[in-house]
Amino acid sequence: MNKVNKILIGIAFSPNLKANIFEAVRMANMFDAQLIGVHVGDENDEKKESLRALLDEAETLINSFKIIWKAGDPVKVILDTCTNESIDLLILGALQQEKILKYYVGSIARILTRKAPCSVLLMIKPSIVRVACKHIVVNGLHNKKTEETIKMAFNFSNQLSCKRITIVEEISQSELQIKVNDDRTLRKSTIIKERIKNREDKRVKNILKEINYDNITVKTQSIFGRRGYSIGHYAKVKRADLLVMNAPDKIRFIDRIFPHDIEYILSELPTDVLIVK
Repeated sequence: MNKVNKILIGIAFSPNLKANIFEAVRMANMFDAQLIGVHVGDENDEKKESLRALLDEAETLINSFKIIWKAGDPVKVILDTCTNESIDLLILGALQQEKILKYYVGSIARILTRKAPCSVLLMIKPSIVRVACKHIVVNGLHNKKTEETIKMAFNFSNQLSCKRITIVEEISQSELQIKVNDDRTLRKSTIIKERIKNREDKRVKNILKEINYDNITVKTQSIFGRRGYSIGHYAKVKRADLLVMNAPDKIRFIDRIFPHDIEYILSELPTDVLIVK
């Protein structure tokens, strides 16, 4: 399901609060969605007045705003609120590099990304004045979740008036099954790569048949490399404004030791990241 009816923003009274609120209000209006805020902590008049002043300064919300005040463990409070309020999109502020843990970042963002029952948007550079989204990169992995993820990327593209999408097909080097050590094996490797690329392009084109993307420039890009790391690097080099990824599969014990897929993205966010559930 690609419709975003309810958006939840985690509200921490930090220096980024104003930018986070302005971004969330804009997004709620773009999606014609209700905006709900949750603050993990005590409710008091000073906080209420501060939040009210920021909302008055931001765009006028099309739909109503609801604020939830609740003390407790941040992860549990946010997850419970997502479920109780039937949230479609959770917005979290995030640090670009996970060196210092702050509220709603670092390990908290990792846990919420894995456990949230809805899609999660991690913002690394929230802005008071809107910065136009010009380029969206979305994963095109051979995975049962990918079709919905690509559809969500196009939904965001339409709502954000973004005219450029690149679908990145990350392909493991292990698929080549050949060691290049001379001209003959190089030619063979090149042929195999081309066959795999054609196969992946065909699969993605079948998904695109069900999507109306008039006025959007769509490109497919095959990358041979480590999943997660490769697409994150690509998004960074191409200066994408949004990277859209499948939600991670169930984490196995081995994945806690050796990072994989989304772990590379979360450890050093290349741009704003949308993780689709």
